[in-house]
Parts: sequence; structure tokens; C-alpha cells
Amino acid sequence: MHLDLIQSLSLCGDSATPNDDRAGSSARHAWVIDGATDLSPPGLLGACGGAAWLAATADAAFAGGAADDLRGTCVQVFAAVAARYAAERRREPEGAWELPRASWAAVQIVGEALQVAWAGDCAVLRLSDGVVSWCTPAPDRARESAQAAALGPGVGATKLRTPAVLADRRAARSRAGQRVMSVDAAESAAVMDDARIAAAADDELLLMTDGMAALVDSYAAYDATALFAAVRTRGLAALGAELRAIEQEDAACTRFPRFKASDDATALWVRVGA
Repeated sequence: MHLDLIQSLSLCGDSATPNDDRAGSSARHAWVIDGATDLSPPGLLGACGGAAWLAATADAAFAGGAADDLRGTCVQVFAAVAARYAAERRREPEGAWELPRASWAAVQIVGEALQVAWAGDCAVLRLSDGVVSWCTPAPDRARESAQAAALGPGVGATKLRTPAVLADRRAARSRAGQRVMSVDAAESAAVMDDARIAAAADDELLLMTDGMAALVDSYAAYDATALFAAVRTRGLAALGAELRAIEQEDAACTRFPRFKASDDATALWVRVGA
């Protein structure tokens, strides 16, 4: 079996800021990556922000991944990220909060099985024999929304620019036990979750960063089944436009508390071929 790409979409949250999401696919595997928003100006890795640097580095490593199973592919990716960081770092980080990190999810066809791996809040949705189910944990941004609301109404409209919000996010980023891809290969491998699922020809998969999955958890515009139905009938571009319309109608971030009015939003729709 193999994977066929049907559609892909990646929207920046703000055209003045680089898109820190990446996505890609091959005949054997597919992946999405969401670099964690930078909390300081570039400098640690030169002129490139840490989020964009990590997303691009991991994306290139996934594209070149050639292990026999997904865990092996991911270990290759983590090693490539760590090696590049060691070679390209310009100075010591100002704190743990400055170290590049990313959420990600990936799938790989291995024999008659689909292997899934992830860390953080990227998500994979599967349609098999008419049934839609999550291959990763269902998106749940309730905690993040509560944290944004606790900092005051409309905090997301400031785009992390106020000292109080920036300090809060740096403290949150510095807490131990974060399940994300980092520049430490061993840590990235240790916190990775994975699963093995029987695969069948014509199964379909939707890989999403949290910016796109917000249609389900943050904005409750769809449940999982309705979202996949909308993808198949209307396509990813239409859903991207709907996502941005919801956010523009709440540009003050008061109806839906969040840290940014619009996040980068990326989705990859693939089908299992015989």
C-alpha cells in the first residue's frame, strides 16, 4: 500500500509574520509540523526565528526519512534537528523558553498497517469504511483558552506584545515535562506517542496543526465526522476561508479567548492506495 496526496493547505496567521507550520508527504509517509511561536526576536539561530527554523529543519528531515518504520523515521528526524541546532546556534539561549520546539504528527504505511506518531497538539483524523475517528487524542484547547481568558478579555488581539502576556507565555514554555519536538534528540524520542492501526485501501487521513483543528475544539464549528464530510464535499480551501471568517468576526478575541487572533493553520488530506 501507499499514500496518495489529495489536497494540502497552509495559511499564515498574519501575513507580516512567517508561517511556522510545515507539511509534506511521500508514497510512504506524511507529516505536519507546528513550530511554537517565538517569544523573542531572532538571534539564537541568526536571522531566522526559532519556530520557523525548527519547522523547516524537521520538514526537510521528514522528507528525507527512510527508516523501515515510523519510530525509526522519527528518530532520524530528531537526530537531524539536534545536529543542525548544534552546528547553527549562534549563542546560548536566554532561557528554556527560547529553545525551539514544535508540535507534530506523522503517519507511515508499514506493510498492511498504518503507523501514527505525534507530540503536542497536532492531530490526525481517519475515515475508514464510513467511520471517522481520531488517530491522535481529540483536539482540546480548553486549558489554553482558560489561560488566555485569565490574562484579561481580548488578550489575543495584542499578539503576545504586552509584558504581562509575554512573561506568562515564557513561564509556561519553561515548565518541565513538555511533550513536543525539541532540539534534544533523546527528549524528543522520549515524549513521542505512537500507535499502530490496521490500514485498508481507500482509507483517508486528515493531518492538521492546531490552527486548523480549531474548527473543532476552539470554535465548535464541526465535530470530527462533520469536519471530514466538509473536507470531502467542499475542500480544504473553503474550510480555510471559513476558519478565517470566524476569527475575523471575533478579531477582539472576546467570544473565543485565545493568544492570537489567527494562528497558522495547516492541513494535509491523503488517501491510502492499494
